[in-house]
Amino acid sequence: MKIAVFGTGYVGLVAGACFADAGNHVIGVDIDTNKIKMLQEGKSPIYEPGLDDILESALAHKRIEFTTDKEKAIKEASVIFIAVGTPEGEDGSADLTHVLNVADEIATHMRDEKVIVMKSTVPVGTAEKVEALMKSKTKVKYHIVSNPEFLKEGASITDFLKPDRVVIGCTTEHARNVMGELYSPFIKANNHPILFMSNKAAELTKYAANAFLATKISFINELAQLADSVGCDVNDVKRGFTTDARINPAFFYPGVGYGGSCFPKDVKALIKTAETFDLPMDVVRGTDRVNEKQKSILPAKIKNHFKGKLQGLKFALWGLSFKPRTDDVREAPAYVIIDELLSAGASIVAYDPAAMPNTKRHFGNKIQLAEESLDALKGADALIVATEWNEFRTPDFAQLSSLMKQKIIFDGRNVYEPSKVREHGFTYYCIGRDHA
Repeated sequence: MKIAVFGTGYVGLVAGACFADAGNHVIGVDIDTNKIKMLQEGKSPIYEPGLDDILESALAHKRIEFTTDKEKAIKEASVIFIAVGTPEGEDGSADLTHVLNVADEIATHMRDEKVIVMKSTVPVGTAEKVEALMKSKTKVKYHIVSNPEFLKEGASITDFLKPDRVVIGCTTEHARNVMGELYSPFIKANNHPILFMSNKAAELTKYAANAFLATKISFINELAQLADSVGCDVNDVKRGFTTDARINPAFFYPGVGYGGSCFPKDVKALIKTAETFDLPMDVVRGTDRVNEKQKSILPAKIKNHFKGKLQGLKFALWGLSFKPRTDDVREAPAYVIIDELLSAGASIVAYDPAAMPNTKRHFGNKIQLAEESLDALKGADALIVATEWNEFRTPDFAQLSSLMKQKIIFDGRNVYEPSKVREHGFTYYCIGRDHA
């Protein structure tokens, strides 16, 4: 099958590479000439484990190509995916400008029947808007499909190749057959379902999934705050309630809040969509409020320990990306911590296995970046753990002690066992386990 994918970000690039890996011919389209040049040379503009290998193979076997020529891609492909950004607008709603611009390009240049697939995360009713635009621009037959993605950054290749489910919103038998054929190689391995439904149901499914997962994170974070207040270990509480067969334990991990390109934006977009129907979405609003507050929990612990006197103190910070196995720093809790400490007069030396180039672009010379994790600790008054990369999980605490000026750790991801850290003479703060 010949496929065009508009947008070569996380979603578009992963989808295009995986479709090519399954034997399709894929044309990746983007307006960013530098990004296209990188991709043509076999260099991925994003950090995603496993992606480079798939790209290299697809390019070598000429199953994928990259271009800025939108007209060529539209005319050659029978299935066109729209995977461009839907950034958060000033009022919290999703900005559909890029999606509608691509739809306009398709309507202008298509000459034969196309299946047009919304892969971007879009609010309910977007398929109808695209349908109306297409209808006003072309007489050529087309089919509008909603196909939301459910990829986890850091594990997106596995998620795409072996999905839990594939959600397809469509209204025609032709679109259903094409999408079923396209995804059949990915569901055969584990016999998981393709779920066909209306476009609106598919659009809402995406927001429902992300809002629910975000709610689980905010719920455990509020419990962690209460555990600190009453004097117990939130991990004991977690074990106590997630062993209930009705409660899936995934995502119940207390920390410094969620970030990234999806949860913060999608939660706000769902709230905004509901507002148009005069629905308050109180649970989802609470999720958003709790998360914003949670990002300041660790800075508050730091300021309390040092009695508000951070001027001249040096902090080592491990982890900059919003989660491990990605270089994505959008809405990263680490950035909130950095901003609050810098405003209080502290200095920061940070290390991350993947996200330092992005951080350099964001902060410039406001913070130092260390070449290795241990380099950040030299002369530090405290260590802050903001992202739970595997390489941070089992440090040599004796070595840490020899490098640091003061033996203090603020663990925003509950990476360490409190008793073990304190055995090495460290003052240790974490989330919901300070009494463990």
